[in-house]
Amino acid sequence: MALFGNAHSIDPAQAQQEYARLLGHGEQIHAAYLLIRDTILFTDRRLILVDKQGITGKKTEYHSIPYRSITHFAVETAGHFDLDAELKIWLSGSQAPIQKTFTKGVDIYEVQAILTQFVAR
Repeated sequence: MALFGNAHSIDPAQAQQEYARLLGHGEQIHAAYLLIRDTILFTDRRLILVDKQGITGKKTEYHSIPYRSITHFAVETAGHFDLDAELKIWLSGSQAPIQKTFTKGVDIYEVQAILTQFVAR
C-alpha cells in the first residue's frame, strides 16, 4: 500500500534528462510517475520500472519490459475505504502479475490509456 499520497506524474522532459543513461539511442520517455521512491517510465519502446531498494534507496533495480511481452493488464480504481488504485501487468511466461500501487494523486485512467497506447500496437 502506498503511503502519504506521494504518487504523482513527472514531467517527461525532466525524466528524459534524469534517466538518460537508461535509454537507447533515440528512445523517448512519453510519461513518468513517481510512486513514493519507485518510478515508472513509459518510453516509446518499453516500460521501465525503477525500484529503489533498502533503507537509503541507494541500491536501485531497473526492470525493462518490452511492450510486446505484456500479455494483459488490469487497473483497479480506488474506492471509498481503499484510497489506492492498482496496476497489474502480466508478462508472457509468468503467472504472477507485476503490481504497482498508485495513490489518489495519479489518474489511474490516464495510466491505463498510456499503457493501452503502447501495448495495442
